[in-house]
Amino acid sequence: MSTLLVIAKAPVAGRVKTRLTPRFTPEQAAGLARAALRDTLAAVLATDARRRVLVLDGQPGPWLPEGIEVVPQCAGGLDVRLAAAFSLSGGPALLIGMDTPQVTPELLAQGLDFSGAGAVFGPADDGGFWALGLARPDPALLLGVPMSVPHTGREQRQRLTASGRTVRDLPALCDVDTPADAARVAAAAPGTRFAALYSELCAVAR
Repeated sequence: MSTLLVIAKAPVAGRVKTRLTPRFTPEQAAGLARAALRDTLAAVLATDARRRVLVLDGQPGPWLPEGIEVVPQCAGGLDVRLAAAFSLSGGPALLIGMDTPQVTPELLAQGLDFSGAGAVFGPADDGGFWALGLARPDPALLLGVPMSVPHTGREQRQRLTASGRTVRDLPALCDVDTPADAARVAAAAPGTRFAALYSELCAVAR
């Protein structure tokens, strides 16, 4: 069985989801990040995996459920931190972030299925990616890929195919980065904690 990795920041005001301001206060933005992380971890817990690991920048809080192993993120750029996260798996692994609270156990199960594929890739609407699965993790597949730019996803997927791996694509998802993203994701996943808090915050702001 494979490892499920979640790379995330602790939901601390002023350190997460800063692009949601000034539409939301830093505290509200952190609350939305916390809700998104809780939704993500709930989906992870409902998915069959050998290990479930949160690779965390910051300290765990009351939002952390039982059943999730926590390890600190290493220093360095995002490509370095992603490569280091995969090194924790010791075998096949799927890595996701905390920006897609609409993710489901069914989607994660698809990402953990490496039958006929050496890699699994989940593109994000902003040009990045929300999921990356590797049957045989190799730091060279990530190191040096430009992160947080509009062509990150294209570059990362090209790196996978150039290595000779067969890549299976997952459905594209919207990352929550901007207020418009938050509105779109809340509408698409109304049963989530994220959607409930988003609606509550919007009602207060009226």
